[in-house]
Amino acid sequence: MADTLSHKLIRDHLVGGEIVPGREIALRMDQALLQDILGTLVMLELDAMGLARVHTSPSVQYIDHTLIQQDNINADSHLFLKSACERLGVWYSGPGNGISHPVHMERFGVPGQSLVGCDSHTTAAGALGMLAIGAGGIEVAMAMAGQPLYLPMPEIVGVRLEGKLPDWVSAKDVILELLRRHGVAGAKNCILEYHGPGLAALDAMDRHVLANMGTEMGATASVFPSDEVTRDFLRSRGREADWIPLAAEPGCRFDRTERLDLSRLEPLIALPSSPDRVVAVAEVAGQPLYQAYIGSSGNPGYRDIAVVAEIVKGKNVAGNVSLDVNPSTRRILAALIDEGHLGALVAAGARLHQPGCNGCIGMGQAPAAGRNSLRTVPRNFPGRSGTREDSVFLCSPETAAASALRGVITDPRTLDMPCPRPREPADMALDDAWFLPPLPAEQARGVDLLATDNTPPLPLIAPLPATLEVPVLLAVGDNVSTDDIMPAGARVLPLWSNVHASAEHLFEALDPDYVSRAREQGDAGHAIVGGANYGQGSSRENAALVPRLLGLELVIAESIARIHWQNLPCFGVLPLTLADPADRARLTRGTQVRIEGWREQLAAGSAVTATLDDGSPLALVHELSPRQQAILAAGGVINYLSSPP
Repeated sequence: MADTLSHKLIRDHLVGGEIVPGREIALRMDQALLQDILGTLVMLELDAMGLARVHTSPSVQYIDHTLIQQDNINADSHLFLKSACERLGVWYSGPGNGISHPVHMERFGVPGQSLVGCDSHTTAAGALGMLAIGAGGIEVAMAMAGQPLYLPMPEIVGVRLEGKLPDWVSAKDVILELLRRHGVAGAKNCILEYHGPGLAALDAMDRHVLANMGTEMGATASVFPSDEVTRDFLRSRGREADWIPLAAEPGCRFDRTERLDLSRLEPLIALPSSPDRVVAVAEVAGQPLYQAYIGSSGNPGYRDIAVVAEIVKGKNVAGNVSLDVNPSTRRILAALIDEGHLGALVAAGARLHQPGCNGCIGMGQAPAAGRNSLRTVPRNFPGRSGTREDSVFLCSPETAAASALRGVITDPRTLDMPCPRPREPADMALDDAWFLPPLPAEQARGVDLLATDNTPPLPLIAPLPATLEVPVLLAVGDNVSTDDIMPAGARVLPLWSNVHASAEHLFEALDPDYVSRAREQGDAGHAIVGGANYGQGSSRENAALVPRLLGLELVIAESIARIHWQNLPCFGVLPLTLADPADRARLTRGTQVRIEGWREQLAAGSAVTATLDDGSPLALVHELSPRQQAILAAGGVINYLSSPP
């Protein structure tokens, strides 16, 4: 049978399992990507494993989130990470180089290779024809230690693109249309494989937008062919030698198919506060605007900022609007300067910020409470902007720029000007001066980790008791994100490397008393009940690790997002789903749940039976592989690797 490109990439990296949707497979990882806020935990985990040197090559540590240095905490963390890179054989990309995903694509992305990253948007590298997957940091640490990456074999969804984008419509509108059709969980355990004649209308960074935000649909990965567009991108970065052609085989069959005619699209916008609340911009035009934010890994290309510069050139941003511009990489910033676009933005009244994640994760540029902020970022979960009472819309750079000029949400097609179509300069050669390569092994052995009070060793996790008998301490609704579980923003994010300090902020927006109740419950343990798509969004493993340290032993939900589902057993938490979603009403705060012989029940099949405090049975389901069951029985991955069965 002819293979899709996704199947070819998986076969090339398969080291275990069957290529059957839903079955667990094991993949060899060529490369690893770390960002700073979760990379710190990865480095602590590698240290706990006693690893001398990483196996993935390249492995790259990026400083892109913790850029606000309001005190010493973030700066100290940078030094810790630099020392860990020197010790373990990891590249170090310091503050100012830019956002991990576009920088990695520029500097290290290679068609046909596999990449795992401790950031859910690692999928962006699929734009180059890579098999790029986001995972929890502990699984990234395992891959860096030479272990395979395990995951359920995804379904392959063929997305056929036809036609050509109309004026004032760009890549962000394409992925917003897919989110409108399928929602934030519509591609769970799927790979989105793009193909068709419409690909010619999308350059490499346009493809990055789609591959990046496939994560918002729950996709395991997004894959594009490596074609002449890919070759042009690598050539412009001085890396044409890394290019190889890659495509699906003629006559291949996808598990599911999707058709999208680009020529029929219009400017779209996602309403607060979910990426799938998508409507036409025209439907909300005229609403007041406080902020327009350009940048992030959701729209990181040169074109995405240059088009804004051309729209506002010679004009003034409305006095009531803050136009925040966040270049994604040092190289793109330099090109914007060379081409005069930065000057046009400054003259129009834009505010410039350093290359990095910044406002995308609430590290600066937080909007005023309740005021509309149009952003080209990938997510608009409540509070992710740094303002809990935010009102964040997701849109294209064209829509954000047009709205900044008019002072209200504006369909860019109504501007009285031709649609600009700037092209990236042909020469975007890279300067290696800002990347610190791995030290030779003999030199690395003499490096000590520069640990601080904010990077304490990870606590030991005890295995679960043979019988679980725990109260429901928290019951939440649908689509609870890891932002809801472990907040980001300039106030909390610098504490993520310290599991004790960050624990104080768990679920604070949903239930500010959760932490105190968990501490009162102590070693007796507790359960959390969720709705559909529990744990969506960022890959942050501390959303599983830190609740476990406060006694979380059991999560029951209607469904659990893939990465969070994989993170939970890695830290000794049992994840189960309801056989009948209607039973969620029976699990209120205070309900006692008893599961006898959970290990034996998991081993016997997918059905698990619990008993509630009124004596009634509760039918549950698990999808854990024998390997995951063994990890759970050991109390998590680090225990499992220290004392394998």
